[in-house]
Amino acid sequence: MTRDGSPDSAAPHEALDRFTQAAEVAAGDVIRMYSTSFGLATRLLGRRHRRHIRNIYAMVRVADEIVDGVAAEAGLGRGELEAALDDYRSESHRAIRNGYSSDLVLHAFGRTARDAGIGESLTVPFFESMRTDLPSPDSGSTFTAYDESAHERYVYGSAEVIGLMCLQVFLRDEARDDADLETLRIGARQLGAAFQNVNFLRDLADDTTRLHRGYLSGERRLTDADRDAWIRTIREQLDHARRAIPLLPRDARTAVRSALALFEALADRIERIPAAELYRRRVRVPGARKAVLVASAALRTWTEPSR
Repeated sequence: MTRDGSPDSAAPHEALDRFTQAAEVAAGDVIRMYSTSFGLATRLLGRRHRRHIRNIYAMVRVADEIVDGVAAEAGLGRGELEAALDDYRSESHRAIRNGYSSDLVLHAFGRTARDAGIGESLTVPFFESMRTDLPSPDSGSTFTAYDESAHERYVYGSAEVIGLMCLQVFLRDEARDDADLETLRIGARQLGAAFQNVNFLRDLADDTTRLHRGYLSGERRLTDADRDAWIRTIREQLDHARRAIPLLPRDARTAVRSALALFEALADRIERIPAAELYRRRVRVPGARKAVLVASAALRTWTEPSR
């Protein structure tokens, strides 16, 4: 309080800063609980980027958990799941507009979105893809099959826009010409698509048996030839992304290179496993191999010129 009894003008700002710090801690806890690989990559980012990327991941992770079984395990029916996802979408947009949410994860995301210029052109496609993952009323017997066009729409909303959100963070204090921006946007989208397609291959067992979804081959089971075709697509997508990395700010390159290398190694392992076996187990990259890939990515960034 001031001497005349009026509220101290600094107090509300300090309270908001404290709340925002708590929200960012909560977002960081989400990524630590759910993703060792992505968590490792974010630790390699410059400090000015790290919290923002974690805030994006946390929002995406919570939305994904609404549609991928956690809410259903809590006893929510189809209508309640739809309402939960719609509420989460609406609150995320309010957080962007207002710079505040009582939901800690969405508060953190909203602050990042405002700082980086992330708007509904990216969040709306994301939530549209999440809606397609809601279980059908008779999820025990209904199988959701994605044809080529449905797959493209889903991957754009669930993965490519996430790459574009991260790019918004990396470039928020940077200037790039139109040609470089186009290369970067293509790279961000292709990297997101590659990550998603690798995940589809890695998660065939869970997607098919628990979630009753066929993202890659429609209603039929994936064959070895199908697997090989998807691996070729993934490698093309990773090559597009690789060409964009030198255009990123230096303090983002090691993290992006490491993430790319980790998923490339995962794709290499998947390629050597029969498609039938992918329906029985989830493929992983050993920790020692991850460490080597991260060190190589850091060395590459250290030896190349800065922008």
